[in-house]
Amino acid sequence: MKGRDRPTPAKRLRWMHDRLADAYGPQHWWPAKTPFEVILGAYLTQNTAWKAVERSLANLKGRGALTIDRLRSLSLNDLQKLIRPTGFHSRKAPAIKAFVAMLDEEFSGSLEKLAATPTAPLRRRLLALPGVGPETADAIMLYALGAPVPVADEYLRRIVERHKLLSPPPGRNPKGYESLANLTRQAFPSEPEGKHLRLFNEFHALTVAVGKAHCGRAAQCAGCPLAADLQNVRPSD
Repeated sequence: MKGRDRPTPAKRLRWMHDRLADAYGPQHWWPAKTPFEVILGAYLTQNTAWKAVERSLANLKGRGALTIDRLRSLSLNDLQKLIRPTGFHSRKAPAIKAFVAMLDEEFSGSLEKLAATPTAPLRRRLLALPGVGPETADAIMLYALGAPVPVADEYLRRIVERHKLLSPPPGRNPKGYESLANLTRQAFPSEPEGKHLRLFNEFHALTVAVGKAHCGRAAQCAGCPLAADLQNVRPSD
């Protein structure tokens, strides 16, 4: 295939979304019943598998602490014990408490008031909290607060690197994260703004699905819905 005939990285990423949507169907992600449970999951899933998150959430549910009011009254020591299955509990528990304190002090304890904050200042405020990096902030904004922002996780980074969509490859750092998020935005340029929330939601969930099945630490390309795109990768790229 001639170089000038190759689709752009953004068009290839959009093709990937469409192909994954055909292969896996709607994902109905994030797995939670309330926005606050989403926020807890976003903190707990850092550097751990979702199975461990489920155990911690089950512990919190057993104590009735999946609500802001009940978690607010939970001692830091008790919170650390309940979320121990996710690891890093001595760091994650204070971070969760700091989120609740911010919500109380600045937004009268209301997630609705927090969600009403414009996207850019909302993201800056979340990033200023302890234990909140770009992926956690964007997951909270997209899934809990209804802000149309893309989430760029490790699965997407692997896909982009292995399909050579960005040069240089995105690193595991804020600059690399933003390059992945920007590429995702560019993949949906003609979609009405009102559709971005659903598109970013589904695309993140679909990359998780294909990542778990095919794009782990070792690539398993056989049977992958995205394998056909590898023809767009030059050996010299």
